[in-house]
Amino acid sequence: MGGLAALVGGWGLWARLFPAHFFEHFPGLGHQWTAAYPPYNEHLVTDLGATFLTLAVLLAVGACSRLRPVRTLALVAVGVFNVLHLSFHSMDRGEMAGLDYGASIVSLVVGVVVPAVLLVLDRGGSGSGGGGGGGEQETAPARGSA
Repeated sequence: MGGLAALVGGWGLWARLFPAHFFEHFPGLGHQWTAAYPPYNEHLVTDLGATFLTLAVLLAVGACSRLRPVRTLALVAVGVFNVLHLSFHSMDRGEMAGLDYGASIVSLVVGVVVPAVLLVLDRGGSGSGGGGGGGEQETAPARGSA
C-alpha cells in the first residue's frame, strides 16, 4: 500500500502542480496517454491531480494503520476509482495507437488487480501474522462512540 501511495501521490503532484506538462507527457518515457484525449483542460487535469493525491493519502493512512477496516476502506476506494477509470478507457481509446492503447489498458487492469490482491492477502492474514503486519486491533468500537 505504501508503494501504491508513493506512485499515485507522484502522479497527483505532477498533475496538480504542472497540469500542462502532465497532460502532454503522462505516463512519460515518450508516451503521451493523457494527450490522446484532447483538448487540454487545466481544470480537469488539476482535479485529476487532486483525486490522485486524495487516493494517495488514503493508501498512506491504510499502509500505516494497524486497523483492518482502515486498510480495507483505502483499498476499496482505490479499487472503485480504478474500475471506473478502466471502464471508461476500455470503451474509448481516444487518439491512442494500438501498442500504447494496449499498454494503457494493461496498466489500468493492474490498477484494479493489485488492490484486490492486497485485500485478499490482508483478509487471509488473520491470525497468521501475514498481510496485516501483526498486532491487529479488530475490536468493535464501544457503544455510543463515533
